[in-house]
Amino acid sequence: MSVKIRLQRHGSKGRPFFHIVVADSRARRDGKFIEKLGTYNPITNPATIDLNVDSAVKWLNNGAQPTDTARAILSYKGALYKKHLQGGVAKGAFDEAEAEKRFNAWVEAKEAKVQGKVDGLATAKSDAKKAALEAEVKVNEARLAAAAQAEADAKAAEEAANAPAEETTEGEAAAESTEENTEA
Repeated sequence: MSVKIRLQRHGSKGRPFFHIVVADSRARRDGKFIEKLGTYNPITNPATIDLNVDSAVKWLNNGAQPTDTARAILSYKGALYKKHLQGGVAKGAFDEAEAEKRFNAWVEAKEAKVQGKVDGLATAKSDAKKAALEAEVKVNEARLAAAAQAEADAKAAEEAANAPAEETTEGEAAAESTEENTEA
């Protein structure tokens, strides 16, 4: 029996969610499996992967073949590196304590890198929100300035319309008084 480590699709249409399973290669994609190793959610950024590394290494040592995507996930979570280190222990290159120390150092570096990405995404999101708010404030200020300018123009036009009418009536009164003075 050929055993594969592969993904089993769950989730709704357009929102995939996967279980990482060990299954017979002849079984259907979402069918019977031997053991569930973890989950993979590609929707989140960065993708959320929950994997039992020790079980994955056990199955890799027993000859299970991962699919391409499963191999990438196992590599990302360090299962393939742990298998590599166990091979070094078996050959006598270093002891089990050294292998664990190397693996833990690798895991810490990987987690720091992932946390850096999460922090960078959060910073970018807050910067984008701040920039959008500043742009909205500028648009609102421009809108208020335009409304104030339009109101001032309307008031000036109204005053201009009223002013000539008053001047003409005053001008006519002045003209009449000069005519009366000239007649007398």
